[in-house]
Amino acid sequence: MDLRLLLCLPLVFTSLPLYCAEIYTSLVNVKQAIIAERKLIDSLKSYIEQESQRLQDIRRFYDKASHLHSEVYKDQAAALANPLLAFTLIKRLYSEWPNVIYSDEALENTQALRSSYEREGSFLPQLEDLQGAVSGLLRLQDVYALQVSDLVKGHFLTLTNGGTREIYKPHVSVPLSGDDCFMVGKVAYEQEDYYHSVPWLEQSVSLFRGLNWSPENQGSLEDALDHLAYSHFKTGNVSYALSLSQELLHHDPVNERVQNNVEKYEKLLLVKPHINGNRLRRPDSKYLRTREVYERLCQNHGSHPTHFQNPRLFCDYFSGGSGLIVRPAKREILSLQPFVVLYHDFITDTEAEDIKRIALPGAYGSSQCLSSFTNCQPPLSATLVPGKQFKSGGVDRRQRKQTVTTQEHGKEHQQ
Repeated sequence: MDLRLLLCLPLVFTSLPLYCAEIYTSLVNVKQAIIAERKLIDSLKSYIEQESQRLQDIRRFYDKASHLHSEVYKDQAAALANPLLAFTLIKRLYSEWPNVIYSDEALENTQALRSSYEREGSFLPQLEDLQGAVSGLLRLQDVYALQVSDLVKGHFLTLTNGGTREIYKPHVSVPLSGDDCFMVGKVAYEQEDYYHSVPWLEQSVSLFRGLNWSPENQGSLEDALDHLAYSHFKTGNVSYALSLSQELLHHDPVNERVQNNVEKYEKLLLVKPHINGNRLRRPDSKYLRTREVYERLCQNHGSHPTHFQNPRLFCDYFSGGSGLIVRPAKREILSLQPFVVLYHDFITDTEAEDIKRIALPGAYGSSQCLSSFTNCQPPLSATLVPGKQFKSGGVDRRQRKQTVTTQEHGKEHQQ
C-alpha cells in the first residue's frame, strides 16, 4: 500500500514532526497491546481448564446423587432398613452439598483471571484510546468516501463514477461484528455526530438480528435499535425513528422511556405527517475551507490530475539552500491553495525502526506509571529528547531544514 493513503491529510509541512511521532508511538502501542492480549489468552486458557475440571467434579457428584435416587432409593422401605444408606444420606446433605454449593473454587479461578488482566493494565487501552481509534476510522471513511457496508466485511472500497474501486487491500483482515459496529456508532452518537452514527448503527442492527447475545459484547440488538432510532429522530427522519422504536418495544415491552418516545413520535407525525426527511450532514470543522481540497488529494493517492495544466505543480529535488545540497529532498507540490507538499523517501526503514526504539520508553512513562495501572493512563505519543544519541540523529536536522525552507518557498509559490 502507498504510504500516502494513510498519511496524506497530515502531511502539511507545518504538522509533519508531530504526526510522525504519533504514528510511531501509536504503532508501538498496538504492538504492546498484541503482546498483552497474548498473555491474556494464556490466562483465559488456564481459567477454562480449571473451570472445566471444577465442572467435571460437580458433574461427577451430580451423577452419584442421581444414581442413588434412580436406583437405590426406588424402594424407600428397603433403603431405610439399611443404616449405611441412612448415614450416607445424612452425611451428603450435611457436608457434601454445602461443599459443592459454597465452594470458593469458582471465585478463586475468577480472581486469578482478573488478576492476570489487571497486571496488564498499563498496556491496555482506555476510553480515550477507543475514541481515538474510532475517530481515525471515521476520518478514513470520510477522506476516501469508504462504504460502511464494505468496511464491515473488511473491504476498503470507494465509489467512483457510479462503481466501486478498491483503494487498499490488507494482507490480513477480519469482518466486524454487530458489537464492533455498535461501538463505532455509539462513540459517534455520544459526540452528537449522527452523520456517522446512523450507517454504523444500521450495520450493527443488521448483524445483531437473529443472533444470541454474547457475554463479551458491550451492546445488544436492543441497544443498537435504541441508539439508531434516536439518531434518525435527530436527523429529522421521525417516521423511521418511530418504526425502530416500535420494533424495540417488541423486544423490551416494559421500557417506559421507549414507550414515551413512541407517543412523542406519533404526535409529531400527526401534526406534521411529512416529517420524514433525512438530514445527514457531516459535522462542521474549523478547516472547512481546506478539508475538501485535502480529501481530493488523498482520494487521488497524492497525484494531482491537473499537474500538466499548471507548471507550478511539479516534482523536483529540493535543496532549499545550503542545508540539503548533499542530500536534496524528493519534493512533490500537490496544491498551491492551500500549499501542500509531499516529501518522498523522507526517512529510511532503519531510521524509522531506530526512532520507534527510542520512543518506546517515553510512550509508556515512568516505571511508577507501569506499576500503577489503576491511576495512570500512559500517553499515546512521546517526545524524542534532542540530545539523545541514536543512528538516525540526522532525521531531526533534515526535517527542520525541510520545513523551514518549505515555508519560505511556499510563500513564493502562493504569490
